[in-house]
Amino acid sequence: MSQYARRPGRAARASRRQVALLGGLLLAFLLPAFISLGLWQWRKAEAKTALQTELDSRSHDAAIAMPMTLLNAADIESLRHHRIMLRGTYDAARQVLIDNRLYREQAGYHVITPLHLAGSDLHVLVNRGWLPAPADHRLLPVAEVPAGEVELTGIAVQPSQRFFNLTPQPTSGWAAVWQNLDLERFHAAVPYPLPPIVIQLDATAPGGFVRDWPRPDERADRHRSYALQWFGFAAASLGIWVFFLSRKP
Repeated sequence: MSQYARRPGRAARASRRQVALLGGLLLAFLLPAFISLGLWQWRKAEAKTALQTELDSRSHDAAIAMPMTLLNAADIESLRHHRIMLRGTYDAARQVLIDNRLYREQAGYHVITPLHLAGSDLHVLVNRGWLPAPADHRLLPVAEVPAGEVELTGIAVQPSQRFFNLTPQPTSGWAAVWQNLDLERFHAAVPYPLPPIVIQLDATAPGGFVRDWPRPDERADRHRSYALQWFGFAAASLGIWVFFLSRKP
């Protein structure tokens, strides 16, 4: 009888060892994964917040005249998020519409037009704003280009080159509609130099369309929320393992 009385204790100890071993192995995988995902989301939020802080600071400084020569990396960094003054002539033949741009839940296009700087061989891409897409998507909106020399101001930004094209994009010829603003593709398609920046046209500048530009810190709070969720999963996983390990048989 004493032999049978000891068996439940042995079984409980064996079960607890299994929980400790298997749970520990699973936790060794889950904890780093959850924490890594949480830190990734948190860093994304912090990066967007830092860009917004930089924009808020630099965009209120006095406007800077656009340099007339090719720009190196340091020049681009010094111009980013500053208000830029430009004077030149638009190249209407190389204007493109960037598809699938939403504004207040309505689909449309961003109008990108190169500007030939007066007194220079350099061109600069100008985002002249958003246009709604026609009900029939096979039709394109009319995006008239101002003729002659223009003077304008806008904020210099570096568009992200991390994007996904839904369909393969042409490698030759010229298309009026692009899925994304691919700077490398633009460089290869035009016969003149272009710096890797885009001027977002000021709301008060002539020759533009809807210019309610998105904030760099857009969705930063959502990234923080995602980060807290991943950290919560890590804490919950650890708590569940400790609970099963410490409960009485």
